[in-house]
Amino acid sequence: MNVTIKDNTQEFIEKASLVSARVYRVKDLASALDKALELCLSKLPCDSQMESGQMEPEQKGTDLMAGEKLRVMAAPNLDEVDFTRLDKACQEAGDVQLISENLRAYPGGIDMGVTLVNFGIAETGTLVLNSDSEETRLSTMLCETHVAILNEGKIKKTALSMADELNDLTGQASSYTAFITGASRTADIERVLALGVHGPLELVILLVEASS
Repeated sequence: MNVTIKDNTQEFIEKASLVSARVYRVKDLASALDKALELCLSKLPCDSQMESGQMEPEQKGTDLMAGEKLRVMAAPNLDEVDFTRLDKACQEAGDVQLISENLRAYPGGIDMGVTLVNFGIAETGTLVLNSDSEETRLSTMLCETHVAILNEGKIKKTALSMADELNDLTGQASSYTAFITGASRTADIERVLALGVHGPLELVILLVEASS
């Protein structure tokens, strides 16, 4: 890892941690997906925000045969090979349902959204994500925990230093680029900080080594 990447990575970790993001460094994408599954299994299934009686069976995130609630993980922007690999691991784990489409069928909540993000900004600990796909947008908004996977070589010092990259991402009239800094939070109501009002309660960032 060259000095610039190392410095940007260290600053990114520091700034992301200041906004309560949890950051882990992993060797490669396969290790990142394994870590995401491990984190999903370590948390209790989220409680649906919808009345179960008003939902169709496929919307409940439940294992109807076993009568036990499944954790739902959404990974809409993985390629077919990586999605298949993760899906197999989820099936072997036994209580994680992996989805990549029709996320609107889970309005009551998704336990974990896993996304590959395009860039990071070291100065603010910010993630930059091409969210042209509605499924990708929903995976970062409906989930209880957002796990973002970022290659360390894609971390830029400042937003200004990645002007060309941003122009490429936003070049089309219909483009939708998200800037994500920490978990969802607001203090609009009586200046009391509340987490998860407009999105995830928790942000986890998995940094893939630049050499991978």
